[in-house]
Amino acid sequence: MTQGYLKHKLNEVIFGTETPAGKGFDIILIFLILLSVTTVILDSMVALTRPYHRAIVWAEWIFTLLFTLEYLVRIYCAPQRWRYVRSFYGIIDLLSILPTYISLLVPGASYLLIVRLLRVLRIFRILKLMRYIGEANVLARSMVLSRRKILVFLLFVLVLAIVFGSLMFVVEGPDNGFTNIPTSIYWTIVTITTVGYGDIVPQTAIGQIIASAAMLTGYSIIAIPTGIFTAELAQEMQRSRRDALCDACKRGGHDVDASYCKFCGEKMSVG
Repeated sequence: MTQGYLKHKLNEVIFGTETPAGKGFDIILIFLILLSVTTVILDSMVALTRPYHRAIVWAEWIFTLLFTLEYLVRIYCAPQRWRYVRSFYGIIDLLSILPTYISLLVPGASYLLIVRLLRVLRIFRILKLMRYIGEANVLARSMVLSRRKILVFLLFVLVLAIVFGSLMFVVEGPDNGFTNIPTSIYWTIVTITTVGYGDIVPQTAIGQIIASAAMLTGYSIIAIPTGIFTAELAQEMQRSRRDALCDACKRGGHDVDASYCKFCGEKMSVG
């Protein structure tokens, strides 16, 4: 067995999905990813899983070694290695194994717990299945098409938050918790988004009036991004309809994968 033949077969299994071996590899990989994420979740439940801590640590290392081996094999058999390494999934594959090795160098560091959460990102490998789902592509295109409108909306909300925050700083002042304009802007964003933590509360009548206006504004604009995305989604779904007409009834508007006319039931011609 030559090295070239071995790389070709490994590439066919690891990156391919058409062969039974490739599909089986993807299924096993998804199963291991789910198990590894479950292990991370259980590890965070200290009170419940303390008696099994050693077993969980061993399981985490086993998963890390398996994913490390998989990452190295992917680099070995990738047609363009650096392109894979710099790709989205290549970076995710690397991030899914790094935190465990970093924990060896910095044991017991509290901030490492945040880094360990990045291991959950290996679940995004499952998103490789989205390339086979046409509906996911429609959603992605809709998000791209609506990005400018949503960006303009976010800028408008930001300006609104700055205006309301500045007013609250002037009206309420440091005595009522509005110690500076950034803090007041934080309060405004929390209020407009209808979260309302209650850590800062206006005390004066004018401040309460401004707060009421901010709340009503939040309720008024909270549905705008959804409307923008829904409109783009409807247009994208309409564009994804097949342009071909039914040979029998001469009507269009069929789904891309339609085999039969949805109006008269006759079989659709291919193409």
